[in-house]
Amino acid sequence: MDKILGLEYGADDYITKPFNILEVKARIKAILRRTQAAAPAEVRSRMIEIGDVKMDCEGRRVFVGGKEIYLTAKEFDVLELLMMNPNKVFSRDSLLNTIWGYEYPGDVRTVDVHIRRLREKIEENPGDPKYVHTKWGVGYYFQG
Repeated sequence: MDKILGLEYGADDYITKPFNILEVKARIKAILRRTQAAAPAEVRSRMIEIGDVKMDCEGRRVFVGGKEIYLTAKEFDVLELLMMNPNKVFSRDSLLNTIWGYEYPGDVRTVDVHIRRLREKIEENPGDPKYVHTKWGVGYYFQG
């Protein structure tokens, strides 16, 4: 009944737990395809630019100060999520579940390691980050 009510009240989709993160990504992409069909080509290219960081989401490329930075798939996914939601703080658990999925056997320290490596690649001074910040006791956020 909850599914029916949710869809009748305007939800585009409904997924139950436990779910596979790949299925969630596929559903999101399908919704984006439907909503962006009439969008101009420059909007569809999905470029995010905040400060000196430029991200090509389709080509999965990142540039800092005009220089391409090579990221692992998970580093890219973390950065993409943070850049698509600037100034929004994501907890370690939230990042772990969103990027790695609920079934991932590792712990939240995996997120810390990826954030550290991401900072080493995109920050001029990783010890005093300009982009990927820590909200102590809460999580991480992106600020340009």
